[in-house]
Amino acid sequence: MKSVNVHEAKTQFSGMLAEIEATRTSFVICRNGEPVADLVPHRRKVSMSPDPKLGAFKIGYDATEELGESEWPADAR
Repeated sequence: MKSVNVHEAKTQFSGMLAEIEATRTSFVICRNGEPVADLVPHRRKVSMSPDPKLGAFKIGYDATEELGESEWPADAR
């Protein structure tokens, strides 16, 4: 991880991006010697597929059907 000050980051931003693309390098941007931000390579979101067992799961009721009076809790009627 390379450290650069804010002025360097502003003037060399395009070059920093090119270096990140080419080498996957990360940068720490500092102000007055103190770290302020990290400039890191983007990580692509990993596409996940659902567990096949979930496809076989069936609920035993219609979730969009209104509840009858007797199905509501007494304090919610």
